[in-house]
Amino acid sequence: MTEAGQWTKVASLAALKSGQMQGVEVADTQIALYHVDGEIFATDNLCTHAFALLTDGVLDGDVVECPLHGGCFKVKTGAGMGLPVPCDLKTYPTRIVGEDIEVQV
Repeated sequence: MTEAGQWTKVASLAALKSGQMQGVEVADTQIALYHVDGEIFATDNLCTHAFALLTDGVLDGDVVECPLHGGCFKVKTGAGMGLPVPCDLKTYPTRIVGEDIEVQV
């Protein structure tokens, strides 16, 4: 188990190609990783509207669409983009160390 605030290796940069997303679990938290505009971003992987993994949805540029009801979020900021989304997603700091993607939870 990882203590809060620690950096944790979650994926290989080579495994997350540009324009893709991947779900990972850190300390019992479901996190979505996104490779957008040459950067790695991380948010909660569960839609704030209903229980659905965002990584089962569609990534279009810097917007992820929930697979259940079409709610959309900006992956860079976690900002919800209107109904049916009731609130923004939590975001997490990311960094690249060598060829590894690390997330701070």
